[in-house]
Amino acid sequence: MWLVATLAGSGAAPQQSAPYRDAKARRHFISVSYERQYVQPHGFGKHPLAELLGQPVDEVHLETFQYRSRDQRTLVNVLEYGTRASAVGATIYPFGSSVGATLAIRGSIETLPDIRVAFSGPAPASEYVLTGGRATDVGVGIDMSDRAPGWGIGAHAFVLGGIGRVHTEQMDGRRYFVEGGGGVTSGPLGVDVAFKYSINRFTTPVVHSVHMIPISVRGTVTF
Repeated sequence: MWLVATLAGSGAAPQQSAPYRDAKARRHFISVSYERQYVQPHGFGKHPLAELLGQPVDEVHLETFQYRSRDQRTLVNVLEYGTRASAVGATIYPFGSSVGATLAIRGSIETLPDIRVAFSGPAPASEYVLTGGRATDVGVGIDMSDRAPGWGIGAHAFVLGGIGRVHTEQMDGRRYFVEGGGGVTSGPLGVDVAFKYSINRFTTPVVHSVHMIPISVRGTVTF
């Protein structure tokens, strides 16, 4: 009888424990940033040189100039093409950013590197100069986040596109861009690496564009 009672007691259903739930990061709604950019030209021989001269240009080497027009009449000397720029910006998450995909709306103000080009031969002007450039951008896209609660390590990635305005000491223009990147976060602090492809369009002295690829290292504070 004692053995039967023992076996019956051991077969009783164990008491169920409460299910485990992971702590979840709170939603963040705005992120402000400051960044340093390393800017690379893209297709400079076509945008803007060929557009300015109205014909293709060929890159040359071991000469005192860098490009020559296809008809051999115009020589192009690139006197300066800066590679450093900086930017400040803010990203708004209307539905909050915690875990998963969410809408991101970003605005930024960026400096542009100085460009100086001299022409020898037929050209719209003897020089092409863009200095003191500043761009104001607005973009919309998707942010995919995996933020950690507290000061834990999290991550996020984003892709967006948008439009903007360009102001320089010589002329103003319009701007179109796509941007992508991502980074790590700890609490409200984060570090991102971003890649941007921007098309800056001008109408003076003729319709032309300057294509740039800024590579950014960005510090962020998110609330």
